[in-house]
Amino acid sequence: MKRFVSRCLILFTVLMLLPAFRASASEEGKHVVILATSDMHGNIWGWSYEDTAETADNGMARLYTYIKKVRKEVPDVFLIDGGDDIQGSFLSDDIAAKEPEEPNPVITAMNFMGYDAMTLGNHEFNWGVSRMMQMLSTAEFPILAENARKADGQPLTGAGWTIVERGGIRLAVIGVVTPYVPRWDEEKEGVRDIVFEPASDAVHRAIEEIGDDADLIMVSAHMGFEAQYDEDGGSDSAAKILQDNPEVDVLQVGHMHITVSKEAGNVPVGGARNSGREIVRFDLFLDESGNITDSEVTVVDMADYEPSEEIREIPSVRSAHEKAMALVTGGSDEESGESTSLLGWTTAKFQPENEITGIPEGRLQDTAVMDLIMTIETEQSGADVASAALFRDTSDLPEGAVYYRDIFNIYRYDNTLYRVPVTGKELKAYMEWAVECYNTWVPGDINISFDPDCPGYLHDMFTGIRYEINLSKPKGQRIENVTFRGKPLQDDDSLTLAVNNYRYSSVLKANNLVSAKRDWESSSSIRDMIVAYFGQHSPVEPKTDGNWRITGIDLNTDDPRRAEIIGWINEGLLPVPYNKSYNLADYDALKVQAEENRNNGTNYLKEE
Repeated sequence: MKRFVSRCLILFTVLMLLPAFRASASEEGKHVVILATSDMHGNIWGWSYEDTAETADNGMARLYTYIKKVRKEVPDVFLIDGGDDIQGSFLSDDIAAKEPEEPNPVITAMNFMGYDAMTLGNHEFNWGVSRMMQMLSTAEFPILAENARKADGQPLTGAGWTIVERGGIRLAVIGVVTPYVPRWDEEKEGVRDIVFEPASDAVHRAIEEIGDDADLIMVSAHMGFEAQYDEDGGSDSAAKILQDNPEVDVLQVGHMHITVSKEAGNVPVGGARNSGREIVRFDLFLDESGNITDSEVTVVDMADYEPSEEIREIPSVRSAHEKAMALVTGGSDEESGESTSLLGWTTAKFQPENEITGIPEGRLQDTAVMDLIMTIETEQSGADVASAALFRDTSDLPEGAVYYRDIFNIYRYDNTLYRVPVTGKELKAYMEWAVECYNTWVPGDINISFDPDCPGYLHDMFTGIRYEINLSKPKGQRIENVTFRGKPLQDDDSLTLAVNNYRYSSVLKANNLVSAKRDWESSSSIRDMIVAYFGQHSPVEPKTDGNWRITGIDLNTDDPRRAEIIGWINEGLLPVPYNKSYNLADYDALKVQAEENRNNGTNYLKEE
């Protein structure tokens, strides 16, 4: 027994010391750590301004807590960012972006965190090139854009790649952005003057320029591993970068807001989720000759890390946060005592209650939220027809006082409004695209569900026309009985459409759904239009015109089994059938599953 215990102790000691043995072995060469963030989207604090609540698992402040921890443990740490940082939150869009004379707080925080380089993301272009360059101008690290070039052939930001030396290791970082920036922001100032090259070609050129000056080559690509649009040519594919450039040692991906942790051949590939939810850690082990002998890629979730108060106490960060809070929470003027952010009032809530928990009625029927947004778009643009999407399934306006946070909740993005001439045929093609977000109904289904590849913010609805959506039909054949001003809409009819700038560029033009160019653009954002509407029309009453409905379905509302299944869903005993409908043919199996979950204490609603 003593001998057995002794052997167990020896084995336990060996296992505990394995990391130390590996670190010791790496010291003969080098152990290099690269930390990579991306798509932080202005979330410095770790705060949901629309909910006026602290988040539990994201934000640059949490990232910095982890970064400091790693820097204490490892001597040679590089910190790289993959773009989409200065846009995307209430703090960044409604405070920082509207104070051009002040240093951008996101960049100020990144300076404090000690970044070595940042790659441009597509959302950096949202305010146009001049404003983007102004917001990035205080960066104490290079901004990389190897494949985004000015007319004279020079990188837009002045650098396409950089070499960072730390601990005797020279790391070359090449930054490339998805070449499809014009798909979204072609109309923004200066974007049409930029040449966006295929990413792989630009990386190849950079590697030739770097030559033997670097020990390691990293590509920070603001794009997905697989092509988002150019599936044949791969101009926006990080995978093609590796395919064409075997010299690359490390690959960071981004843009898609998904976790990526893999090896492609011998190259570690990593990508983090958005808003500072995750950070990618690359561990490289080099021998005495500088050759990589081993590598690891780890994606670290920020749920276990507390926010850094050092980041929050940066004066410009705290100031921007406090201004954002005052705007959304209803601060008061010191002299008058009146609310500084009360916008107006409503007489009731604007969304109907969900019959099935997690299945938004706002995407199943015409609602007052959507009609309000599109009424404002129509009034402002003078267009015949308007379109908009329910950006969040829970988007609603409360009964009573309305503050800026409530407007942010129903219209999250800082879009401007366009008026575009369209034909009846073009409008119906656009409508068919929008209703692809539904799954096809089949007999026996008790609910309508949604295509998982089509997020809610791509699900547009329309006013100014009447129409039906036949969900028994396949995609591309669902729009029926469209009427305009009381008459069937003909293919050769001429109309004008009010649509946001993002949808115009990324869908209507990118998919050749419309041929004409916009003939009018708003000077303010749609969100600001909604704010102004409440100032002029309060109290606002929720109204719907019921101009569209879903057909071709029979949800079996008279069958008692349907009520039972819905009861189990609402109790949390069955998963919400958001992406796949429940069918009466499966009733017996669903009943067994619900009873088992009741007995073992499973509750899907609590887990979510």
